[in-house]
Amino acid sequence: MKTFRLTMLALGLVSCLSLGTTLSAQRTKATTAKRTPIQTITPKRPAGQRDVLGLRLAPMPVVRVGFIGLGMRGPSAVERFVHLEGVEIKALCDLHPDRVEKAAKILTKAGLPEAATYSGEETAWKALCDRPDIDLVYIATDWARHTEMMIYAMNKGKHVACEVPAVTTLKEAWDVINTAERTQRHCMMLENCVYDFFELTTLNMAQQGLFGDVLSAKGAYIHNLEPFWKYYEGNWRLKFNQEYRGDVYATHGLGPACWALNIHRGDRMDYLVSMDVPATTLPRFMERQMGVKNPQVKNGEMTHTLIKTAKGKTIYLEHNVTSYRPYSRLYQLVGTDGFAEKYPVEGYCLRPTEQAKDAVPNHEDLKSHDFVSEATKVELMKKYEHPIQKEIAEKAKQVGGHGGMDFIMDYRLIYCLRNGLPLDMDVYDLAEWSTIGELTRISLENSSSPVAVPDFTRGAWKRLPALQLHFAK
Repeated sequence: MKTFRLTMLALGLVSCLSLGTTLSAQRTKATTAKRTPIQTITPKRPAGQRDVLGLRLAPMPVVRVGFIGLGMRGPSAVERFVHLEGVEIKALCDLHPDRVEKAAKILTKAGLPEAATYSGEETAWKALCDRPDIDLVYIATDWARHTEMMIYAMNKGKHVACEVPAVTTLKEAWDVINTAERTQRHCMMLENCVYDFFELTTLNMAQQGLFGDVLSAKGAYIHNLEPFWKYYEGNWRLKFNQEYRGDVYATHGLGPACWALNIHRGDRMDYLVSMDVPATTLPRFMERQMGVKNPQVKNGEMTHTLIKTAKGKTIYLEHNVTSYRPYSRLYQLVGTDGFAEKYPVEGYCLRPTEQAKDAVPNHEDLKSHDFVSEATKVELMKKYEHPIQKEIAEKAKQVGGHGGMDFIMDYRLIYCLRNGLPLDMDVYDLAEWSTIGELTRISLENSSSPVAVPDFTRGAWKRLPALQLHFAK
């Protein structure tokens, strides 16, 4: 009996050792195996078509503009445009006549000529695009209408500026890109947050090497929309979150991060992974505040996404429009020699390099364990104020629009068109930043698998060494 027990014990030990060896081998295999990202289609560029990276066209001393969509964002855009030089507002369009009438009064109040008006029909906007006296079509409608309007306008020879997100699917993105490349028209998404004062100053610091090599960035859209859902006609934005899963509104956080990391100007987004948590607050809101029984919401309470670039850098994104928490776009840059953060505390942390010592009067304030003092931060922001800010910041603050960044955005759009310069944001920015929604959905629906980000430039990103915002000489 004793011998039997010893034999069984030995066999058990051997079995355990064997199992351990097997599990160890499996772990090694699992950890060393390459996890290939889910591929997304990058269609071949049609024959005779060329990219629009750095597109330059003939200067236009006066930019003639038509506005489509005068609900939430459109009227404020018209109000800002009356303060721009070299602009003629030629036409106003909205489905609802009363909105057009209100926008027309903005021109009258400013002492400007009357604009042609279009309303009352779903296709009234096409008549605006058909006009030969319009150079730029400015689109501020709901998201579902953007793609058709952009494509139609470019096919009519117009440049386009469209609210965010400009597209909602990969197919829409490729259709818009191909139209822009075929027609050689500017197509810009109206991402205002890249022009916020802290972001512009920090971008200038990064471009001048104050942070060393910028390795990682963070961005987000964290904004409880409960007080605002009702202002979206027909609840279209709430319905979008009901029906779609993923980071459906990434552009505000992603734009400044991409600028700092030179995305499609020397580097590109390679792949991403995304995770979310169950939808909780929005269904409860719909049930309690809207009387919806058993509401079904596909989009998670919050979505977290990590993006890897071709050069090995990272971008972290977060989307949350339902939780009860303070507004934040996160905005962080992490470099080899410094760090910048806007939320929740605005500040800089710098290694005491020779360049940093030259930038501030108090070298002892350059410390690794804390932000520099408020006085040093003010000194840094003054020294590294972006040239765009020096040119237009004071007027922007007076005109307004999210503290002035909306006006800077409009100013730069018109400035570049009038001077025949490449726009600050192009159709590839539009595609990359907008399609994060569908790409994260693919990842989420496949157990957070990595998903390849298409090269929307189809190789052209290697041609430019870094982001450059252009100025007239």
